Amino acid sequence: MNKTLWTDKVQPALAILYHWLRIPGWLLLGIGLGFALPYFWYLDRLVKAGFDNLTYELPSRVFARPLRLERGQRMDLATLKLELAAARYAEADPVIEPGTFSLRDQTFEIHTREFIDGDGRHRESRLLVGINRGRVNELRELGTDTDLESALIDPARIATLYGKSRQERRLVKLSEVPPLFVQTLLAVEDKNFYGHHGVDPKGLMRALWVNASQGELSQGGSTLTQQLVRNLFLDRRKKLARKLNEMAIALTIEHRYSKDKILEAYLNEVYLGQHGAQAVHGIGAASEFYFGRDLNTLRPHEIALLVGIIKGPSVYDPRRASLAALKRRNLVLQEMAEAKLISPFDAETMRRQGLSVVGGGALPQNRYPAFMALVRAQLSSDFDSQALATEGLSIFTSLAPSTQQYAEKAVSEKIKTLAKDTSGLEAAMVVTHAATGSIEAMVGGRNPDEPGFNRAMDAARPIGSLVKPFVYLVALAQPDRYSLITPLDDTEFVLRQRGAPDWRPRNSDNQEHGTVPLIDALARSYNIATVRLGVGLDVNKVRRVLEALIPGAKVSPHPSLLLGATELSPLQVAQAYQYLAADGHLVALNSVRAVIDAHGRPLSRYASQQNAGDLVQASRLVTYALQEAARTGTAASLTQLGLADLEIAGKTGTSDDKRDSWFAGYTGSHLAVVWLGRDNNDKAGFYGATGAMRLWAGLFEKLPTEPLRLDLGHDPAVYWVNPSTQMLTEPDCDGARAIPFIRDYQPVEFSNCGGFQLDDWLRERFSRDDEVIDRHG
Repeated sequence: MNKTLWTDKVQPALAILYHWLRIPGWLLLGIGLGFALPYFWYLDRLVKAGFDNLTYELPSRVFARPLRLERGQRMDLATLKLELAAARYAEADPVIEPGTFSLRDQTFEIHTREFIDGDGRHRESRLLVGINRGRVNELRELGTDTDLESALIDPARIATLYGKSRQERRLVKLSEVPPLFVQTLLAVEDKNFYGHHGVDPKGLMRALWVNASQGELSQGGSTLTQQLVRNLFLDRRKKLARKLNEMAIALTIEHRYSKDKILEAYLNEVYLGQHGAQAVHGIGAASEFYFGRDLNTLRPHEIALLVGIIKGPSVYDPRRASLAALKRRNLVLQEMAEAKLISPFDAETMRRQGLSVVGGGALPQNRYPAFMALVRAQLSSDFDSQALATEGLSIFTSLAPSTQQYAEKAVSEKIKTLAKDTSGLEAAMVVTHAATGSIEAMVGGRNPDEPGFNRAMDAARPIGSLVKPFVYLVALAQPDRYSLITPLDDTEFVLRQRGAPDWRPRNSDNQEHGTVPLIDALARSYNIATVRLGVGLDVNKVRRVLEALIPGAKVSPHPSLLLGATELSPLQVAQAYQYLAADGHLVALNSVRAVIDAHGRPLSRYASQQNAGDLVQASRLVTYALQEAARTGTAASLTQLGLADLEIAGKTGTSDDKRDSWFAGYTGSHLAVVWLGRDNNDKAGFYGATGAMRLWAGLFEKLPTEPLRLDLGHDPAVYWVNPSTQMLTEPDCDGARAIPFIRDYQPVEFSNCGGFQLDDWLRERFSRDDEVIDRHG
């Protein structure tokens, strides 16, 4: 500029302008500072309160039990595939990533995931699992080529316990996030994240230019910090004031906090999808939501999809808008290649791959309402509802997904086959592990997915003949008075009661059977013989046994109790029968195995405790009689249904007028109790054998389970006897039966088929112990 021009014209003009504007300028500056200082002071307080106290309602995740595979155990291909599907394993070839498997012929290759439960951390592993003739015949760890006796497969997530927000979130630390994810996120969403101070003028101008020229990868210009501000502090209305507030808060956050803290908050807050009322926030939850796997297992093209979804979770939803999601994913792959995060060749290869999104879409919420009601009830003594819904607990339960699915199908499908019209019929089922009492499945109604009245826990109904094994248990616990061949009188009689009408018990077939061995009276469920026996024993003893086996149960000791005139729920019945299934040991039914906090620290363990068995021998005799019921008694049709090889012990039950149909049966590894009836107490129209037992069989025709092999080698031990003479005999004699007896309480008299023999008599008197050993087995 010409020096004369500046001196003669510009400088005087500026002086005049300053003269007139200095006072308004100072006023405006004062007003600005007067507004800005309180404004930024307020923003600083807002940000400090928001960030320093940044907390989330973290829902609790509920898991099934991990699947334990053991060499030689019962298992089939269909069941193992069900278990893997429940745990959201994806079929792949080759099997490289955790959470994938392949099946060739009858051999699985499974890459398990790492997980933490009440027993600690379990590392990932690659397993080879061979199935042959319904059993695991090969179990090997690949890589180390080590033969294994047992191995664990990580548990399926089965439910989520939400607070008010119903936001799915899994907090991650920045150090836990794969570097490729962070690098991709910054390359796509905020290239200058570590160079700006919350607002990026260059990025804003670049976005305006890209949008104006309609480039392929349209950009919004907002930094990650600004996006975080929108999620934490502001609404999403597109107004100038909101945008200015957003920028001001972003500057304040950047002034107060480190870049890493801001980035970590963003990774845990970013919104990434919706399924109904279930909102997914944070990359940890999104990884499970879309891929069924932990974040650190994601492959580059999956990372690209997850980063791509951030721009518009509804627009690029890979399940509802797969084509748009695929295009967006491929654009991110291109950005990754341009940023030299992956090679152009890898980017092109991955562009041809699918989205790898698992089916379904919802993270489990309440898939098993009946079972989850039991879990909540068990947890309520240790955790309040607020803690369960907001503290990010991991709850490990006893549920077996395959058992649950088989139980649900048995109830919902088999019930339709019982009659032409089954409207109004309802059912419930409880399935436990025979030795531990762990509840593997619970069905609360005919439509298992529907929440509401849980008949398995809350429907108390007359149990009918299901009570009888406990009457006989009281008797057989007195081996000096009773054995399985003790003769019982099954002829009609009148029981006179004080303050009540006389009672004449009758058999269901309206017949009398004369004198019968105790084992037949139980196996064939004779009412008259049972009442005569129970009255002779004292009904109060039966009541005390039931109340000891079922905590909280109140049983009235009237004589009709002997025929099941007491009301119990299927869960309570299962608790009583658990004593028999656990070989005469008192085991509390349990649904929760462990609870750990959000940091992986164990809070509670619910280990199954088994009390010493006081009536082991007597309970085995009862079980033997119940096996006879399944062979020749009231449950004999199980053989026709193809279940004879399981050597089932089972008892049918029917209440008055066939209002309730029951069946309780157990194998070597499972117990299941089934109830069938109507909620309004109208007649169901089925006996135990024609109703509930059919549903029970529907479960066990598919469930891999061990046969029931009683320990009858030492105490009790089996002897050949003739019940009509109450004497030991030869196996090939008429009327000879193999019957177990508690040690030292077997018959001492011996009779062969040909009548009295002096040498037999001498042998019995002087060599009885040796001879008895020869004959039992």
